[in-house]
Amino acid sequence: MPYAFHTVDVFTDHLHGGNPLAVLPDARGLTDAQMQAITREFNYSETVFVFPPRDPGHTRSVRIFTPGSELPFAGHPTVGCAFVLASTGDIPLDGDETRIVLEEGVGPIPVLIRSSGGKPNFSQLTSAKLPEINDPPPPPETLCEVLSLEPSHIVADDMIEPEAVSCGVPYLFIPLKKPEMLSWVKVDTAKWEQALRDYWAPEMFVYSADDWSNIFEGGHIRARMFAPGLGIGEDPATGSACAALAGFLALRAETRDGTLRWTVDQGVEMGRPSRLELEVDVKRGQLAAIRVGGSSVLVSSGSLHVKGEA
Repeated sequence: MPYAFHTVDVFTDHLHGGNPLAVLPDARGLTDAQMQAITREFNYSETVFVFPPRDPGHTRSVRIFTPGSELPFAGHPTVGCAFVLASTGDIPLDGDETRIVLEEGVGPIPVLIRSSGGKPNFSQLTSAKLPEINDPPPPPETLCEVLSLEPSHIVADDMIEPEAVSCGVPYLFIPLKKPEMLSWVKVDTAKWEQALRDYWAPEMFVYSADDWSNIFEGGHIRARMFAPGLGIGEDPATGSACAALAGFLALRAETRDGTLRWTVDQGVEMGRPSRLELEVDVKRGQLAAIRVGGSSVLVSSGSLHVKGEA
C-alpha cells in the first residue's frame, strides 16, 4: 500500500530555506524498522509519522525519527507537522487561530496555527517541559578542541558560560563572543567521541549575539547546531534546542512578570537560513511557558511505496 507524504521547509517563508521535513499524515501499519528506513531514505534531519491520537481530546499522535534514532520531542517536526496537516485539510482551521494538541514522547504538545485568508502561515508550539539542568559540561578548553576553536572565543564568565539544558531533548549550549566566530567552527568527530558521546547532552548548540549586554531580557541570536550522535552533521533549525535556550536565558532575567522574546537565525552557514521566534512567559519570577514558532512553506506531495507488508 502506498503512503502519502508531504515535504515542507520549516522556519522560513520561502522555498529552499529553513529546515526540510517529511510528514506522513497517516502512518498506520508501519513498523518501527520501516519508519527508520523511510527516514533514512528521505535523509532529512527528521521525518514525522502521524497516527490517530490515544486521547480523543487530542488532535494526533506523532512519532519523530532522525536518520539515527527516534526522538521524544523536536521543534521543527512539531510546528512543521501542524502546518502540513492544516495546509492539506487533514485538520480543519478554526478562523485566524487554530489550537491543536499533538501527542509526542514527552507528552501532549499544544500548537497554535495562525492563518490568513483560509491558509496557515505560522505555527507555534508550547514546550511540554520547562528547562532541566544536570551535570556541568567539560571545560571550555575541551569544547574548543571539539569545535576547532580557541578558548578565548568562548564566553565563560559570571553571567554566562557553556551549559547543558533540556526541555525534552538535552543540548550543550556553547556561547561564542562574536557571531562571525560561528563560521570558524569545524567539528572534530574524533574529539567529540572522546569528550561528549557519553555526556548526558552530547548535541552542541553553538550561539552568539551582537549585543550580550541585555541578552537575558530578549534580543537577536545567531546559532549553529551539531548532532553527530543523531546522524545529523548540522541542523538548519532546531526548535527543541531553542526552547531550552530561551528557558536557560530567561532563568537569568531580571524581569519578574511579562513575556520575553528572542529571534534566532540558524542554518546561515549551510545555505538554509532559518528564523525561529521564541517567547517565554515569566510570572512572579518563575518560568510559566516557553513557545517556539515560525513560518513554513509546503514543498512537495507524493506517494511512498513501502517494501513488504506494513
